[in-house]
Amino acid sequence: MSPQTDQAILLVNLGSPDKAKVPSVYVYLTQFLNDPKVIDIPLLARLLLVNLIIIPVRVFGSTKAYQKLWTDKGSPLIYYTRKQAELIQHKMGEDAQVYWAMRYRKPSIASVMKTIKANGHKKLLIVPMFPQFADATNGSVMAECERLLHSSDHGMEIEYIEDFFDDPGYIQALATQGRKFDFSEYDHILMSYHGLPLRHLEKVHGERSCEAPCTIAQCQQFRKCYQGQCYSTSRALAKELGLKEDQYTVCFQSRLDKKWTKPFADKEIKRWAEKGAKKLLVFSPAFVADCLETIVEIGDEYQEEFEEMGGEKIQLVPGLNDSEDWISAMERLLRAKLTSQTIEAAAH
Repeated sequence: MSPQTDQAILLVNLGSPDKAKVPSVYVYLTQFLNDPKVIDIPLLARLLLVNLIIIPVRVFGSTKAYQKLWTDKGSPLIYYTRKQAELIQHKMGEDAQVYWAMRYRKPSIASVMKTIKANGHKKLLIVPMFPQFADATNGSVMAECERLLHSSDHGMEIEYIEDFFDDPGYIQALATQGRKFDFSEYDHILMSYHGLPLRHLEKVHGERSCEAPCTIAQCQQFRKCYQGQCYSTSRALAKELGLKEDQYTVCFQSRLDKKWTKPFADKEIKRWAEKGAKKLLVFSPAFVADCLETIVEIGDEYQEEFEEMGGEKIQLVPGLNDSEDWISAMERLLRAKLTSQTIEAAAH
């Protein structure tokens, strides 16, 4: 089969269980948590910890959470990733063929990569759909793609967009979602990112320290520092929205223990509740599609906790999802990368 275009684009997000039922969630967690990029401890320790402790303890609670998340369209993450690919395809026209996959479960990277290879494209641009680079997400997607590509003679030129935390279009799309709300109605704004174990940051930094705290300025010495990229995104978003430093707080959610990136989102919510705050507005810039961490963790669980502490409303800013600004931003980002690929190839 000859392709309609030489260029292919593969968008990859995290993944979701096939169904919001215990067996499906069990299979999903098994694949996800056994990834050495996610739980980066020695193999035997990981197998014992994940399969004998974490999954048996978490599977039933996780299933209940997915049941809250599920809609008549299934998983929002799957739905919106598919929708993003369709809308981006419409924008790209015949200039590139757009594919989408999930790092865990379906559609798998392996199955989609098989189709891409069969279609005979000459160039493949792979985009992990995580704005801020983390080895547990972007790195895992890239490692899996490299493993699959290395195992066959594909004949394609491969490129990645490794992160886009400071892309102007991405920042603008976040701001557009935020402008749907009147900031004056809220006591404070939180910018909540998925947390990471501190050892993941230490792998980037090693024994060296930043030239300047990443909470203040992006350190070029450690450009792949996840925490630094989160703060850079927040500063850019705050500037776009005209927010002052005391109007917002950067925080990190979904922690498993105390040795994760701080400040913790749940602790920040408690702190503001104790200060008498009644309404908080929460951005989730690390997620380009609404999912368990946004809809359930922020919109449901944090709301319940906030009410118990005397608060009234945790308002989640909707994810980028299929918003026009986001789709246009992705088109510009993709076209810019494909154009630079063409120029570089011509130069050689």
